Amino acid sequence: MKLGVRHMLFGAVVLAIPVSSWFLVFRPQNREIRQAENELELKNLTLAKLREETSRTSDLKKANEDIAQSIANIEARLPRAKEVDAVVRQVTELAVGVGLSPPSFKSSKPLDAALYREQPLELSTQGDFASFYQFLIRLEQLPRLTRIMDLKLSKDGEHEGRIEAKFTLSIYFQEEKPAPAPSAPAATQGGAR
Repeated sequence: MKLGVRHMLFGAVVLAIPVSSWFLVFRPQNREIRQAENELELKNLTLAKLREETSRTSDLKKANEDIAQSIANIEARLPRAKEVDAVVRQVTELAVGVGLSPPSFKSSKPLDAALYREQPLELSTQGDFASFYQFLIRLEQLPRLTRIMDLKLSKDGEHEGRIEAKFTLSIYFQEEKPAPAPSAPAATQGGAR
């Protein structure tokens, strides 16, 4: 078999078609496919992060709702300024109810405490230790927020087996929120005709 120029030219064209296809079609498409796969992987990573953040956001919403509920529960335990007298009456009733002498109160100026106020009261009462202990337990069970500071217990010199208790009882309360001022009616221009 004799190969002529014609056969060699035909063979070169047949070989040139796949080689040129590789450089002109398949190689650019492979590059585009790799680029598309990289973009797809990046988008999947971004989507996974967004899903994680979205789930965290719903967790944060739940946590915020729980915190708001806790704050509302604590605020419900804070009397208004005008209700502090009722808490003082409850403390007196508790002391007398467990067998202590009616406490004497000395009020101090209310103190600012975060968003609330604190009314310190210096108390002094006498009785036996078991009664005082019962008083403390019942005081702790009051629905209002209170705090005992500067507790001093001493023997009552006049009566055997009795103690004298002096301490500062702080009652936390909320100031009354001022009512919004009523808005004045809008003035009409030009007067009545």
